[in-house]
Formats: sequence, C-alpha cells, structure tokens
Amino acid sequence: MKIPAADDKLRARKIIKVIRKRYPEATTALTHSSPLDILIATILSAQCTDRQVNLVTDELFRRYKTARDYAGANRAELERIIRPTGFYHAKAKNVIACCKALQERYNGIVPQTMEELIQLPGVGRKTANVVLGNYFGKAVGIVVDTHVKRISGRLGFTTNTDPVKIESDLMKIIPEKYWIDFGNIIIEHGRDTCKARKPLCHACPVNNYCPSEKIYRNTGK
Repeated sequence: MKIPAADDKLRARKIIKVIRKRYPEATTALTHSSPLDILIATILSAQCTDRQVNLVTDELFRRYKTARDYAGANRAELERIIRPTGFYHAKAKNVIACCKALQERYNGIVPQTMEELIQLPGVGRKTANVVLGNYFGKAVGIVVDTHVKRISGRLGFTTNTDPVKIESDLMKIIPEKYWIDFGNIIIEHGRDTCKARKPLCHACPVNNYCPSEKIYRNTGK
C-alpha cells in the first residue's frame, strides 16, 4: 500500500530507513585523509565520476600535501595531473585560487563553517556540504549532486532544478539527523538502482513510496 503522496515527511522517513538498511556504511566515495584532500577532490568531482577523481588524486595527493603546495603549484603541471577529470583548465585555476585564499585567510587550514567555505574560489554549497558532513560530521545542509537532484525529483520531493532550491526543499522534509546520510545513501541508490537513463524500478526497494515508479514501468524508460 502506497504512503499518501502529500505526506512527504513520513514518506521520506520510510525511504531513508529502507535505503540506509541497504547501504549501512554509505559515505563519500572520494579517497581522502584530510579536510584539504576532500575539499580538492570534491572540486575535481564536478562533471566527473568519483572513480576517475580517485585515480587522479592518487598521484595528486602524493605531490601536493598542503594548501601552500597547491597555491604555489605550476599550473601546467597541475593541469596535466587533473586533466582526466575534465574541465581541467578551470579546475586548476579554482584549486590554486582556493588554496591561495586558504593560505592567506586561514593559514592553510580548511574552515569548518558553511559561510567561510563558500567564500573560497570554486567552492559552492555542494562542495561545502561534502567537506562538512563527511569529514567534520557537521550536518549543515544536504549534498545535492546529479543523483540527488534526479532522485529527489522522481520521488516528488521537489519540482525545482536549481541545486540550492532543491537543497532547501529537502531540508524541509528530511529530519536534520539524516542530512549527512541522505546524500550518501541516495548517491549509492542512484548508482545501483535509480539510474539516469533506465531506472531499475522492478528491483527498487522503495518503489512503493515512489510516485514515478508506474511512469517508468509503463513507458519502459
């Protein structure tokens, strides 16, 4: 029996409970050992898979260990290393500018507030939420990547397409204690089941709570 679509908060709790059970250890897939690592990796993850980013950062993190290292990096060399992540000119520019700001404003230390993080070049709310939630354990907001954007719409939790507006919608529905987990489990769910081109609705553990399930089943999308 379907949960009434109007009761989004109840539906959200049911969905989170089911998907958390499937992915009890869900966390960011980006390899990191410091807040600077995860900050840089997340900047590089734009329009790129986490797996590809991890291949790149395997070399990157051996070469650059501090904000000062990145701030003084040879741009051509940095671009060479991060090229496989795509948009490498812009990403190299952002990484260097971000780390110069870290060095100048915070003595190379990654700050722990949303307000400070989003003032850094190349850092938006998504990147800040990844760092704050997955490294510092601070639930300030909800990560909205392509998976979360797509699935939140399919679940009927938002009609917006702008990530900031989607995050605002989700924060009204999702209990704060699940803000960090929600992004991580939905990303895993998107990779495995609720795929972009052809969602596997027949195998979805929350299809009874999804208003889009019949649409995709009937159209074969």
